Amino acid sequence: MNKALTYIVFIAVSLGGGLLIGTNNLPGEWYQSLAKPVFNPPNWIFGPVWSILYVLIGIAGARTWLRGHLSAAMLIWAGQMVFNFLWSPFFFGAQMPKAALVVIVILLGLVLAFIANRWSSDRISATLFLPYAAWVGFATILNASIAYLN
Repeated sequence: MNKALTYIVFIAVSLGGGLLIGTNNLPGEWYQSLAKPVFNPPNWIFGPVWSILYVLIGIAGARTWLRGHLSAAMLIWAGQMVFNFLWSPFFFGAQMPKAALVVIVILLGLVLAFIANRWSSDRISATLFLPYAAWVGFATILNASIAYLN
């Protein structure tokens, strides 16, 4: 597979998977009824933020794939995608904020592990994950707050 196609596939998997998971696990009335912390952002912000993040995640994934298909970094990248895609079904689909908190803590750990793994050998991929780490860190605090308040 050539480089351009690799980038297209990874971005499509990240963005398309996120869109599919998101549209099948909408917040709905249950989420609206929950007590939320004062720092809870407006609902409209999540779509644009995640769209940008999924593009960055896809680019980092493609760069990692091009450097070694079965590398530890690629396994970490794949693992974080699994936990990323699991969070919405647990939180919104199953309406289980505490279980979703476990998922997002693991996700955050994998995101940070990817950054650490790539920092020396592919600083660009590591840097592409920094906004993702910041957002998932914030989302972890938000998830924990919602679990605590409810």
